[in-house]
Amino acid sequence: MSGGERQVTDPDDPRLTPFLGLRDQATRKRREAPGGDMADVFIAEGDLVIERGLEAGLRLRAVLVDDARAKPLELPTDAEVLRAAPNVLDVVAGWPTLRDPIACFERPTLPDPTSLLQMAKRVAVLEGINNPNNLGVIMRNAAGLGLDAVLLDPTCGDPLYRRAIRASMGQVFAIPHARIDALPSALSTLHDAGFDTIALTPSADAQLHELELGPRRAILLGAEGPGLTDATISACGYAGRIDMARSVDSLNVGSAAAIAFHALR
Repeated sequence: MSGGERQVTDPDDPRLTPFLGLRDQATRKRREAPGGDMADVFIAEGDLVIERGLEAGLRLRAVLVDDARAKPLELPTDAEVLRAAPNVLDVVAGWPTLRDPIACFERPTLPDPTSLLQMAKRVAVLEGINNPNNLGVIMRNAAGLGLDAVLLDPTCGDPLYRRAIRASMGQVFAIPHARIDALPSALSTLHDAGFDTIALTPSADAQLHELELGPRRAILLGAEGPGLTDATISACGYAGRIDMARSVDSLNVGSAAAIAFHALR
């Protein structure tokens, strides 16, 4: 394992500060939100996820590992590696052992959505998606099915939240994403850029596979349960529906996203 290694045996060691409170979702979100003491960083866990973060060019500050870990992990030479004793891990992770390394990365500056749209042909626009697992799966699907960007309205969660990153298998680093203003007003930016906008909805009068669309396409997805707001659906140029069998009315939003993204191709 490369990098500057340090033994940590004191749970109050200040070098552990970025890794504290991982089990408290509300606290972590406050710390990592704008204005919080960790607004400039984010936490990611797992060998593959850390590797993909490094491949994406993200700057790694520190990695927390179990002191008993023998498996090598190639890191930049300036990355600090904290090898934690069992009593330290018990405080940080709630268990005296740690299966996967936990990394602290510097948070990148998000691009301007207008600049993303200039180079994009297929994008996803998310409204109110806060579940980190769903958000991570959507980001993974967007990367895997060839979308150019994902735009998130202010009511969406953080794609760089630890659980969202893990659900995306680190693919959140591979798909450009940006924040937009509240929907539906933000749709004017897409319409001005020449995008056809398709609201994904279970409405019986909507359909997805026979739409006559131009080359620039944006699919809109809402939160699990409530879906897109009526105002946003009304402001879109089209309404798209995934045909369902039997008495099933809809799919998990991550599954629906995969089908819709594939249909955009």
